[in-house]
Amino acid sequence: MSAESQNRMLFVMVDGLADVSIPKYNGLTTLQKANTPTMDLMIIIAFKLEYGVNGIMDPVEPGYACGSDTAHLSIFGYDPRIGRGAFEAMGAGLDMVPGDIAFKSNFATIDTKTGIVTSRRADRNFEHLGPILCDYLTGVEYSKLPSFPDYRVDVKYATEHRCGIRVRGPGLTDAITNTDPLKDNLPLLRAQSLDGSKEAEFTARLVNELSDVIRAALEKHPINAERAKEGLALANVVLLRGCGVRAEAPTFFEKYKMRAFMIAPTCIIAGLGMSIEIDLVEAPGGTGDYHTDFDSKARTAAAAIKSGKYDFGFLHIKAVDDAGHDKDADLKVRLLEKVDAMLAKIVDELGQAELEGVAKFSICVTGDHSTPVLSGDHSCEPVPFTISKPLLMKQPQSHENWKFIDKVQQFSEIDCSSGALGRFPGSQIMNIITQYMNTKL
Repeated sequence: MSAESQNRMLFVMVDGLADVSIPKYNGLTTLQKANTPTMDLMIIIAFKLEYGVNGIMDPVEPGYACGSDTAHLSIFGYDPRIGRGAFEAMGAGLDMVPGDIAFKSNFATIDTKTGIVTSRRADRNFEHLGPILCDYLTGVEYSKLPSFPDYRVDVKYATEHRCGIRVRGPGLTDAITNTDPLKDNLPLLRAQSLDGSKEAEFTARLVNELSDVIRAALEKHPINAERAKEGLALANVVLLRGCGVRAEAPTFFEKYKMRAFMIAPTCIIAGLGMSIEIDLVEAPGGTGDYHTDFDSKARTAAAAIKSGKYDFGFLHIKAVDDAGHDKDADLKVRLLEKVDAMLAKIVDELGQAELEGVAKFSICVTGDHSTPVLSGDHSCEPVPFTISKPLLMKQPQSHENWKFIDKVQQFSEIDCSSGALGRFPGSQIMNIITQYMNTKL
């Protein structure tokens, strides 16, 4: 695009956006239950002014309950199998060079007698203890493995109960399985080779020793002794999953010829952005959890996309997903309403900027997967999608350039299913966005 494009897109990604019908809401989803006038008005204006389209989207493919990293890769148009744990490590501040492997990891609770992982998340409010334990695990005593003295292990705190772990040394591969059982009340797993190669067999042995060493170190840390006295869940194991190497892929600019920024306090999404050379922009107080400052995110996103430095902005919202994992329907509803209020501020700012001739702005809103409160985990239901002008046009205007106009009037999993886009895979989103941006409206 031009040095200072007049067509700019802000992509708002609501992590864990979609849900399923909830009995206590008389069969409504959390999104249907929430009061979201801005999202709904975006769709109504899109219909009345014929400037937007809607649909439902499978982030990767129908029937697949994907992780956030996998979904984002697919949505950005990349192979969803690349990167994985490397994104968490890079987002947390660990550099990755060829030959390194890394994991996206959780501090969790294990029953030391049975080996059963009783809780995959030791504590969401872990921002004070997590850095201490990560520094401890990177200390001299635990940074090298007894049977693998030439290999260096580094642990870096990410957010909430999460950390990034990087292993550096020769002959490593990401072709191994996880130690994370993925559900509570299942045994801690042992890493295994995925392809039978010598490198994979070697890496699996190393990772299993790493898991054992970390577990032994955490069990004797004073923090866990104190938590035991207080009756709190112990952080006595780290679950290792998503073993990955740094992705080898074209940059976002090389792929789309758009200068892009990302607001993503969640380390795994930030690391993904770093891997494809999207600029990271910090929103003060944007924490990637329940305490995030939505107003700051609105101000920062609007300022960045108005600045002229960028053609494409990506704003990631994590808290809604946390409420789904915590099985708290009422909290998820309240957070969706906060997201809607944040969108109202963005729409107002961009609308005024367009009236002042700054540029022409569009907004896309969707989710990366469903996180139903009834199950507390990612699921395979599609998510709603809308793309429209941010309430900028004061009088209805007709045009013939954009063919896919629909009559959806509420932003929800049910209503958007009748949108003109129908049901489509996440890998098509960037094509839809670029076509929309290049259409003269």
